[in-house]
Amino acid sequence: MTRALCLTVLILGVLVGCSSPPVRDASPEPGAAAALPSSDAALLRGRARWVPARWTDLPGWDADRTAELWPALLRSCERPAAGWADLCADARRSVPGDDAAVRAWLQTRLQPFRVESTDGAATGLITGYFEPLVDASRSPRERFRVPLLAPPADLATRKPYWTRQQIDTLSAAQASVRGREIAWVADPLDALILQIQGSGRLRLTQADGTPSVVRVAYAGHNDQPYKSVGRWLIDQGELRPDQASWPGIKAWAQLNPKRVSEMLWANPRVVFFREEPLPDPAVGPRGAQGVPLTPGRSVAIDPTSIPYGSALWLDTTEPLSNTPLRRVVMAQDTGSAILGAVRVDYFWGWGDTAEQQAGRMKQPLRMWVLVPRG
Repeated sequence: MTRALCLTVLILGVLVGCSSPPVRDASPEPGAAAALPSSDAALLRGRARWVPARWTDLPGWDADRTAELWPALLRSCERPAAGWADLCADARRSVPGDDAAVRAWLQTRLQPFRVESTDGAATGLITGYFEPLVDASRSPRERFRVPLLAPPADLATRKPYWTRQQIDTLSAAQASVRGREIAWVADPLDALILQIQGSGRLRLTQADGTPSVVRVAYAGHNDQPYKSVGRWLIDQGELRPDQASWPGIKAWAQLNPKRVSEMLWANPRVVFFREEPLPDPAVGPRGAQGVPLTPGRSVAIDPTSIPYGSALWLDTTEPLSNTPLRRVVMAQDTGSAILGAVRVDYFWGWGDTAEQQAGRMKQPLRMWVLVPRG
């Protein structure tokens, strides 16, 4: 799931002093498999240092509904990370049991390492993302007037391509995208959130009244820089930083309909889509690892610090309620704003609840990577 950027990025970091074991640099050469750490040495990987830990160091480890990980783990095993081949073969032969059985299975085969930055900061940031579900029409009608576009035929010959404002206002730019419409949505913010997330679901009504749902996936962009509309609203004095969540941006747009175009044009980047079938609505979009994402058990990471297909233990809180969110997840995606050692984007799934949670999630995070035992 190739996504654009988060609306705003709040960097949270706490420097911690600790006594660490010897460190060896195991950052992989391009195209090479990542070296796996031994149980008594820390590992430098990209922006991260992995420090050996005990299972008792993982807050809430015994309370997780660990069996929920199994579908996500098997999907990562379709493209196993370095050192995971034998473990994945074992997973395919195993019959998942209850939470305690899966937890014991993981503890037997994996070793936890605390993830921290190379300067020793063990606290970072978790944000959230989701797959939007948007009402749409196959043709422009009534309230459905905002097009979702496939890549224009001349996209590769004009760099950078037309900006968002030019596509909306200039006849030459409009001619370049004419006929590339996949579908139309009612709200320009619906189109924007699909572009920010990089994919989504369209709920269509057929001519006979039968509903159907299809997926639109990322297919390219106009080679213009991404500019956060949340940051623009802050700079304009329209919102405070703590208000610049996706729900806050939508609320501002409802109160200021005549300025919505001005806000949207502050972000010149336009994302183009391709349509994909959705044979199983319970299956998420494909992440950067190339496997479908699982709500609540898939995350996006910085792949220079955490390899795709790694298992991670997260220690954070839920947005709004601040109740503990502690669970084992699989690293299956990335994003342009997901940079750093202790930096995760948490996949909430699709629908209204996922949108509300993802749009408000900016929480402190600690995490551990779970590495196959040598």
